[in-house]
Amino acid sequence: MKNETDFLTDQLENKAIMFAPNEGELLAMGGNSITFKVTSDLSNDQLGIYEIKLAPSTIGAKLHYHRFMDETFIVRRGTLTIDLADGPIQAYEGAVVYVPRMTPHGFSNQSADEVIINLIFNPGQQREGFFRGLQSILTDPVIDAAKYLKLYQKYDSFPVNADNMLPVGAPGHHEGNG
Repeated sequence: MKNETDFLTDQLENKAIMFAPNEGELLAMGGNSITFKVTSDLSNDQLGIYEIKLAPSTIGAKLHYHRFMDETFIVRRGTLTIDLADGPIQAYEGAVVYVPRMTPHGFSNQSADEVIINLIFNPGQQREGFFRGLQSILTDPVIDAAKYLKLYQKYDSFPVNADNMLPVGAPGHHEGNG
């Protein structure tokens, strides 16, 4: 008897996952945090979804770009400043900012209040490894710029200006970023 395969019927599965508020792996860095929601492993590397909490007056990332992934910011609370090549934009609560690959961008919280965003990477490209490495590097007593750049490049992030790439100092200071 020949092996019968049904090419006409979909094989349905129940694989839906819900993440409640504050649920997911949490990485803390000072007053900032990243919570993993949908990881590369869960999505077969199709996307990564993360909750980011930025303390007041905090740089998330200086101008950089990705060669192989798109990034989407969904502002859930507060006002996020998105730096673009032609200047910053203010993304208010409820805003969605889509940044396709090869588009220089950075982000910061320039306000006096906490900002909460959902950050989506498509594809996911194991971005969780980047965030774990970021936590390790940024919580060292002295930030090693060479190690930071190596982490960036491993995970498809390329600074526009490698001499001014570290997320330190006051947000809104753009000298040397363009």
